[in-house]
Amino acid sequence: MSDSLEVISRTASGSRESRRLRRQGLVPAILYGHGEKCVELAAKREAVQAVIRHGSRIVDLKGAVKESALVRELQWDTYGIEPIHLDLLRVSKSDRIRVKVPIDLKGEAPGHRAGGVVTLLVHEIEIECTPDTIPEKIHVQIGGLELGGSIKAHDLELPKGAKVVHEGDETIVSCAMPGKKAEEPAVGAGSAEPELIGRKPAGEGEGEAAEG
Repeated sequence: MSDSLEVISRTASGSRESRRLRRQGLVPAILYGHGEKCVELAAKREAVQAVIRHGSRIVDLKGAVKESALVRELQWDTYGIEPIHLDLLRVSKSDRIRVKVPIDLKGEAPGHRAGGVVTLLVHEIEIECTPDTIPEKIHVQIGGLELGGSIKAHDLELPKGAKVVHEGDETIVSCAMPGKKAEEPAVGAGSAEPELIGRKPAGEGEGEAAEG
């Protein structure tokens, strides 16, 4: 899914300029990637919030620049209410990018009806795909999950051409009797740098580092 986002250029940078922009209802942003120079931008807060509501990962930038970009990181205020900074990564349709996508369980597991507990061990998974095939969610059908069974990463149904970045035998969801320890997810899973929209509050000193 993609949205358009109107952006303007900003000639100044730094914390003071970022605060001034926010008082005007704008969100500071930076565009980089493809070996080109970084471009300092800003967008209306309402437009950024609309992109978030729509779950867009790719945005078509309009105005000061005209190209497609991945919303790589979205920084929020301390209370997680308002966006305060955007990191945008240039992309083209032929690029293969890594993104983290939430996992959504669908159906009822026969193992649950037999007294088992269904446990989702991995809530989001990193995949590699082209920008136009990024799914909003990865739906996992558990209608065939029996007691004692599990669904691995290599069992997931992904968009055409997409692949899981981590080990294919990583357990995503399991069904076991209550009290029985479920299989732990593989060490290191999900440790890659996030490239998706996420509610990441600005930490102490972090906001100023990203506002340049």
